[in-house]
Amino acid sequence: MNRPTLLRGEQDWSKLRPLKWILPAFFVLIGIFTTYYTVQSDSVGVVLRFGKFSSTVDPGLHFKLPFGIDEVEVVPVKRLLKLEFGFGSSDFTNADQVGEEPDDERAMVTGDLNAALVEWVVQYRISDPKLYLFQVRKPAQTLRDLSEAVMREAVGDRTVDEVITVGRQEIESFAALRLADLAKTYELGIQIDQVQLKNVNPPQPVQNSFNAVNKAQQDRESMINVANGEYNKVVPKAKGQAEQKVSEAEGYRLKRVNEALGDVTAFQAILAEYVKAPDVTRTRLYLETMREVLPTLADTWIVDRSVTQLLPMVQSATKGGGK
Repeated sequence: MNRPTLLRGEQDWSKLRPLKWILPAFFVLIGIFTTYYTVQSDSVGVVLRFGKFSSTVDPGLHFKLPFGIDEVEVVPVKRLLKLEFGFGSSDFTNADQVGEEPDDERAMVTGDLNAALVEWVVQYRISDPKLYLFQVRKPAQTLRDLSEAVMREAVGDRTVDEVITVGRQEIESFAALRLADLAKTYELGIQIDQVQLKNVNPPQPVQNSFNAVNKAQQDRESMINVANGEYNKVVPKAKGQAEQKVSEAEGYRLKRVNEALGDVTAFQAILAEYVKAPDVTRTRLYLETMREVLPTLADTWIVDRSVTQLLPMVQSATKGGGK
């Protein structure tokens, strides 16, 4: 078949016909590569359709509508995130982890109008991806502002000694609870895991004075511990000795009471016999008494005018006892 002859001034468009398939093929490739996506194991995907929240998907391979109809925001809900205040790690991956002005963040005033340099860390997790993305603009930055406000409140209600020494744990607990309540109130979609104080120091010009005060307090605590040790060693021993004395006295009391009761019982028995036969009982008591007394009179002599011979009491008692 003969090709038509071109007139002067006309262009041959037949050579451009293969190009008409390039643009459709390009759109097809874009559609193919924008219809699937992958969510990491520590995250969830939030699907936006025409910019509006559509659904939440679990980790794995998923498909979506191409050409920007569906967009996916990956939120690391299982990852422990943290914010650092007053300092910054060099290997951080979270853009909001380190503040822009660390020196301003850590400079605080305590309740007794002293200055302190406080460094702390807030660890948190994203608990609700929908709230985290759409409820508050820049939720991580909002959490930074709330954390700084809460820490200044906690430090401002305590003395500098409490902030630096004994009050650290109380401040951490208060800040964690307070920050969790504020995150819930502002609907940040964030769960506070821990608030941890790092370095708490006085300003450099008064560092030496504070160190001297701390050393004095430590010496005081050491002396108190030594005194308590001596107390715990001496007082229980004294209490044991006192209880032993009380027990001995109680035993002696019971012994004397029992002896007295026995004597009373014996006296009452003798009295009953005496009432029945006074003369016989009187004579028996006299003889029994003399039997106990006479053996003790070894060096005693009895002189009687009617007796011409002097006899010692022991021999007389012995002879009498023999009879």
